[in-house]
Amino acid sequence: MKAIQFERFGGPEVLALVDLPVPEPTGAQVRVAVRVAGVNPADWKRREGSFGPQQFPAGTGFEIAGVVDAAGPDASWRVGDEVIGWAADNRGYAEYALSTQLAPKPATLSFPDAVAVPVAANTASGGLEVLGVKSGETLVINGASGAVGAMAVQLARATGARVIGTASQRNQQVVRDLGAEPVTYGDGVAERIRALAPDGVDAIFDCAGHGFLDAAIELRGGVDRIVTIADGAAAEKGVPFYSRQGGAALDIVERVARLVADGEFRLPGAARSYPLAEAAAAQRESQTGHGLGKIVITVG
Repeated sequence: MKAIQFERFGGPEVLALVDLPVPEPTGAQVRVAVRVAGVNPADWKRREGSFGPQQFPAGTGFEIAGVVDAAGPDASWRVGDEVIGWAADNRGYAEYALSTQLAPKPATLSFPDAVAVPVAANTASGGLEVLGVKSGETLVINGASGAVGAMAVQLARATGARVIGTASQRNQQVVRDLGAEPVTYGDGVAERIRALAPDGVDAIFDCAGHGFLDAAIELRGGVDRIVTIADGAAAEKGVPFYSRQGGAALDIVERVARLVADGEFRLPGAARSYPLAEAAAAQRESQTGHGLGKIVITVG
């Protein structure tokens, strides 16, 4: 099978298209014929060595949408099931991937749209859970037009929270369409948020970084009920850096995928697609941090 792997840390140029044996599922594993793989910041951060030592050659990519192609003896899925979820061993940029963490893909949801759900829904729901956002509270989401931010807006609104979302000037309407009150980020963002919420805000979810934590701490008058998924300086500022532990929240992924399929939740933009052989270009675009919609790699 065709797959992407790398043999040393470095830039996108270290990614190589190679031929590998088709993996065989064991136990509860299934083999997924990958239709689309999602591109996430964690992919290129791992490629650069940000997550520490790595055994080489290493695969890349963990978010997949596809069709169950084979099943281990203890698997709960059947051949032919359409699924979304996580590839084992970060080997999702491939024609076939093994997995045990999957949710059903709604039949009416395209593979490119479906692959935009797992990581975003999993991360957004976990961040909101840590913050304890409740009905009637005011939540600020920094980066509300991004994949995780857009999902967090809609999940928070579904709980009855008021949401103020930061985004670039060109994405203000996107944030409004998601159900949040938009403000532009950058210098003066705390004052702009305060103008919308003069009585203060209850919680802040930083999904974009870019130095927003100082404004967040100013708005909250401390670090209580602030969480980030994007700012590496969080620890030195006393702010928790959120990363879900203990496996994916597959029930949330299934629920959100159904809501997207039914038109009750929306994605921030159309998918931006690359073929498997151009995985380096896909990761390069991901590193720019610009543009709406999920960056995906079309495989099958």
